[in-house]
Amino acid sequence: MEDLDPPREEQGAAQRILDSLQYHGLQFDEHVIFQSQRGPAYAVALQALKSGEHLFSCDCTRQMLGSHGECRGHCRERQGQLNSPTANRVLVPGECHICFTDQVQGSQETYLGSDAPDFIVKRKDGLDAYQLAVVVDDAWQGITHIVRGSDLMDSTLRQIFLQQLLGLPTPIYSHIPVITDASGQKFSKQNHAPALKDVDAAANLRAALRFLRQDEPPTALRGAAQILDFAIRHWSLTKVPRLLSVESTHPA
Repeated sequence: MEDLDPPREEQGAAQRILDSLQYHGLQFDEHVIFQSQRGPAYAVALQALKSGEHLFSCDCTRQMLGSHGECRGHCRERQGQLNSPTANRVLVPGECHICFTDQVQGSQETYLGSDAPDFIVKRKDGLDAYQLAVVVDDAWQGITHIVRGSDLMDSTLRQIFLQQLLGLPTPIYSHIPVITDASGQKFSKQNHAPALKDVDAAANLRAALRFLRQDEPPTALRGAAQILDFAIRHWSLTKVPRLLSVESTHPA
């Protein structure tokens, strides 16, 4: 459970997410782990990056940051003169080239030093950053395959870089298209999309399978578990649209 940002957390939201997953037939293989309880593991990874001279401190304000969120205050050159508080950033060489083959979107590559330079792994407020946390947790839990929305492709490229620095394995990634409204905004809490109705779990699963261009479960299958069982047996990764987004034809 990604709960690294207490100021932005809505009370009870984490439990509602877990409950909704189970309503939709998605059972947990192990105990649910909360990232807010994993601070010591992230500290070890930070120390490893520091020992390898891959980190620098940054006191840039939001107004000073570049278009990709990068440091523009020349913090690397004035490490002994920074004002508190500071963030920890990963030093990304300008020539750093990251590439991988996504199981849905195909070949992906970027020159990270220009496209996503010097990103944060420890925030000014002392909170661990998402990029570092998921890399540490994926390796610790032995994750071999990751399926996520295409809107996280940029994060994946950063995470592969961190995996390389920390000597951790890189999982196999599949980035599926996100669902958007007519204006191109993805369906998310940030964009005020309506929450899933757990009482409509079967219909929700059928809709998700349609978006992913999978075989339609027979109408006789009414329960979430039955629909998921059919979907697993008939799953075809090659049918998933090789698109970054799919527009919803249903009103919010």
